[in-house]
Amino acid sequence: MCIGVARPVLSFSSKLRERLFPIRCSPERIMNRSLKLVSNNSSKLDDGLPADDDLSIDVYDQPGHLIRRAHQIAVSMFYTTVGYDVTPIQYAVLRILQDHPGIDQVTLARYCALDTSTAADLAVRLEERGWVKRMMPMKSKRFRVLHLTPAGVVLLKKLVPSVYMMNRRLVQPLNKDEQRTFLRLLKKFVHLNNEKSRAPLDRRRTDAQPTPSTRSETRRSRRRK
Repeated sequence: MCIGVARPVLSFSSKLRERLFPIRCSPERIMNRSLKLVSNNSSKLDDGLPADDDLSIDVYDQPGHLIRRAHQIAVSMFYTTVGYDVTPIQYAVLRILQDHPGIDQVTLARYCALDTSTAADLAVRLEERGWVKRMMPMKSKRFRVLHLTPAGVVLLKKLVPSVYMMNRRLVQPLNKDEQRTFLRLLKKFVHLNNEKSRAPLDRRRTDAQPTPSTRSETRRSRRRK
């Protein structure tokens, strides 16, 4: 004969439920809440949690969520200010080719912090739209060098003023000191975490095509042999 044992019913108290799942959280409360800062030399994982336990799982305090929202805002403002001719990453590619004409697709990927396949796809799409020309050097069939076309140059001249305006609007809610501090910390954050990226930024010039001085040195070494 089996005797059933009644199991206690687990339920959140109203106080605990409110702590774990706050119903209302005003923007003022989000901005004014106090957080424990993460120390650079601290090994404790919980140092970055909010000071109050009832906010310890609040998504609005998580850096990753805030960065995602900031990216949403930046992309939205790009399209509303610059237009829909190009995407933000396509604009970055065009600007990099403007500053570094003749680089190959692998170097472009490193300069844009993209994987090589994505950079190659972008180069093909921009070529199809007539803004980029991909050329294969006669002495090497292993890579393609990239140049802006005249149409690409004209497009950039039209886009750059709009992007400048977009950048000003993006940080306009902050005062001048806050803008400088925000950009400085943002650049520092990206720089210090660069190697954790799926495709780290690498701005070193290592084109596949040798430079003229390298060619002459190679010929002299061959003569010596």
